Amino acid sequence: QLSEDVERVSENPTEEREGDMEVHEDSSSVILPDGELGTTTPSLRFSKTCLKNVFSVILLFIYLLLMAVAVFLVYQTISDFREKLKHPVMSVTYKEVSLYDAPGIAFYPGKARLLSCKHHYYDHIPPLINPGQPGDIECTTQRINYTDPFTNQTMKYALVVQGPRDVKKRELVFLQFHLNETDQDFSAIDYLLFSSFQEFVSSPEKAKFMKDCESSYSSWKFSGGFRTWVKMSLVKTKEEDGSETVEFKQETSVVNYIDQRTNPRSDQLFFVVFEWKDPFIQTVQDIITANPWNMIALLCGIFLALFKAADFAKLSVKWMIKIRRRHLKRTRQVTNHIS
Repeated sequence: QLSEDVERVSENPTEEREGDMEVHEDSSSVILPDGELGTTTPSLRFSKTCLKNVFSVILLFIYLLLMAVAVFLVYQTISDFREKLKHPVMSVTYKEVSLYDAPGIAFYPGKARLLSCKHHYYDHIPPLINPGQPGDIECTTQRINYTDPFTNQTMKYALVVQGPRDVKKRELVFLQFHLNETDQDFSAIDYLLFSSFQEFVSSPEKAKFMKDCESSYSSWKFSGGFRTWVKMSLVKTKEEDGSETVEFKQETSVVNYIDQRTNPRSDQLFFVVFEWKDPFIQTVQDIITANPWNMIALLCGIFLALFKAADFAKLSVKWMIKIRRRHLKRTRQVTNHIS
């Protein structure tokens, strides 16, 4: 810009001289009546020009500082966006329902036998009349044999029972098993929970369905001689590919069963209760907190500030050059007037 101004002045010297003549005439018409202005006005004008130049330089440095901050914000915003893309956060939502899809409860009783199975409501379980004796089986059950998914050699026997549905009425399922004798010092029955009993019933290949469930879900145990109370909660997890997996969380409490039968027995009794913990289905999914539109808007604002700062710096430099040229011109005019 300075070189352009110098070239323009060198190309038009006559205009510069004419301007000097006009200003000289004006200044002479103003200054001549008062001789003191010839000595005081130039210093006053110089001090004002100096203050303006200093102020312009300060503003220029401030805007350069703002530009540096804006560049740093651009870099930091892009870095944070890339970091958030690499590390999504886990989002947990809860959906309240009044009825669950009845889960499937697969028992592996071995030599034990199912004596009774009933649905009760409001956590009310009446006392057993004839413990250890066969009773009513009011639950929907199915028996299935399939090969062990981990060995593909051992045959497994499973008793699948329909679980509770009505969470508002606090529906529960109470089961009683009987084991006549055992070769071990302790006895327990394995069980497995899967999400939908209806899917098991409607499956054309139930053996394959049970093999897949055993491969995907964890199994638990409940012991003989106790009443085991299982409270279930359902957790759904949404994967990145859009698929959804279901698993159960459970809270188990164990109460000792006092055997009041008259004759001491060597057999074992098993009591287990299944109930929903609460009416909320927990859904877990990974979400990316980085919003590309927010980042684009922020970058647009930062770049706009950069352009504005650059434009202001350019105007400031032009203004400083203009002020300097006027100062030199006035100095020459005063010198010519004095001479």
